[in-house]
Amino acid sequence: DIREAATRVFSNAAGSYSANISAWIKSNEWENETQLQRQFLARKCYAFNSDKPGMMEYKSEAFKAALRNSDVTIQNLDLNEILSITDVPHYYDSDPTKVIAALRFDELKPVCLLAKTNSEGTEVHTLAETIRIDSMSKILSPDYYEKILKQNHDGVKEISNCLRNILGWAVTSGNVDTFLFEIASSIFMEDREMCTLLREKDNASFRNLLATFVKAGEHGYWETSDVKIRRLRELKKFAESAFD
Repeated sequence: DIREAATRVFSNAAGSYSANISAWIKSNEWENETQLQRQFLARKCYAFNSDKPGMMEYKSEAFKAALRNSDVTIQNLDLNEILSITDVPHYYDSDPTKVIAALRFDELKPVCLLAKTNSEGTEVHTLAETIRIDSMSKILSPDYYEKILKQNHDGVKEISNCLRNILGWAVTSGNVDTFLFEIASSIFMEDREMCTLLREKDNASFRNLLATFVKAGEHGYWETSDVKIRRLRELKKFAESAFD
């Protein structure tokens, strides 16, 4: 079937948006990557049909075949809207890196690229490089976290969301260095004064931050000691028993 073989543009069903991976990451209730990958495939497998303009058709097998033969992925970042890929969840929500690796017969991950576009032009970097640079220049930079905690009422929430988005990239792409979680832990969890400040300013966001660290450790995205994870679980229980 020439039409089937030529199918190249896939998206959600009409009226639907995103793979909803970010919703699972935010809820912290997902169990494994397979669960999330199945959802990605189920929601993103609708194809445009040139014979039926405006209609989206369910093309699961064609979508899997297209992904299975993919060697490179690329996303375009609009820097007029965001400063960092750790700011928002919708970019990792659309990332197919591990989905492709799971479908490929050789199980190799594709090369993952990000194109940063602004008024001055476009720069292309690897996903791993972009995550590393954005994390070090934002959530792990004293210039950033000290400023927002001092000036911004939602500073703790911003830090929590940022770390959760980093975890999201780890889940969907596997391109997050484990040392990023280790540095973040040393800044926000192991410094007693900082830890107390975060909890007192916004206990609800502090709990979410703790939950992200625990999830990252339990699922192997953060290579750390069992002792540290147990301590974070205990701290999370303490935070959950406190009033917001």
